[in-house]
Amino acid sequence: MKILLAGASGAVGRPLIARLVKAGHEVWGMVRRAENAPVLQELGARPVVGNALDRAEMFALLDRVRPDVVIDQLTSLPSSPFDLAQRLPADRVLRLAGGGNLHDAARSAGVQRYVQQSCGFYLNGGGALATEESPLRTDAPGGIGESARMYETLEKRVLGDDVMEGVALRYGFFYGPRTWYWPDGAFSLHVRKGEVPVIGAGRGTFSFIHVEDAAQATVAALEAPSGVYNVVDDQPTTLGRWLPAYAEWVGADAPAHVDEDEAVRRGGEESVYYQNSLSGACNRKARAVLGLEFGRIPWLGV
Repeated sequence: MKILLAGASGAVGRPLIARLVKAGHEVWGMVRRAENAPVLQELGARPVVGNALDRAEMFALLDRVRPDVVIDQLTSLPSSPFDLAQRLPADRVLRLAGGGNLHDAARSAGVQRYVQQSCGFYLNGGGALATEESPLRTDAPGGIGESARMYETLEKRVLGDDVMEGVALRYGFFYGPRTWYWPDGAFSLHVRKGEVPVIGAGRGTFSFIHVEDAAQATVAALEAPSGVYNVVDDQPTTLGRWLPAYAEWVGADAPAHVDEDEAVRRGGEESVYYQNSLSGACNRKARAVLGLEFGRIPWLGV
């Protein structure tokens, strides 16, 4: 297949290119900055520079490349999760408006399938692990609710199209090289500085996914039935358990504990919700349909 990968230089984009090329696909990698093009060439992709927010440019690019499949991995995330609130408006514009331009251009160019990055960690499982039928947490406070509403819009767009086959991949929290959750990642730096306490019981359940496993799932999604898939690993774990283990894994002191009332006074309701309300997700469908096996989270073996 001929595949256009948007957001090709990201943490998932690079391992995804390697797997797509190995599988025999012709990969065109779209990047915003020309300096990222050589890396894509080394991985075997054909780099193209494109600004998703330029609608005319997207139509011209898709008309020129004429791919069979578009994989939308567009993001505009900060280098540190502590800066996420400031970056969220730009991220939403890129994914909604820029992704909308890309989606419309793909339809116009006769693309057969559109694969959309979505979210597997802001789902509401109603007290259990969330399934593909579970809703996103659109009523959550602050940036969580804003992001959930954005992902809901993205899923409706890709799954409601009457021309292209649509697949929404609900990835868990990414870990691995070039992510926040890795020994040299930004989250580890904050943990080593003692800046990430456990709030209350830390009873929220988190689902992670290694970027290599996310890439594997994305390749499998090229030929899977249309629909939604929770692309998360086999170890949904409460924050109260995984954060102390993570701190030990990266050589940090055990995290402090802060009660919920104090956390609300310091940082608002969102921080308490984040650590104590997330559901985690079930990967049963992805395992069965995409045929996936997932790696083990390294810090949970500490």
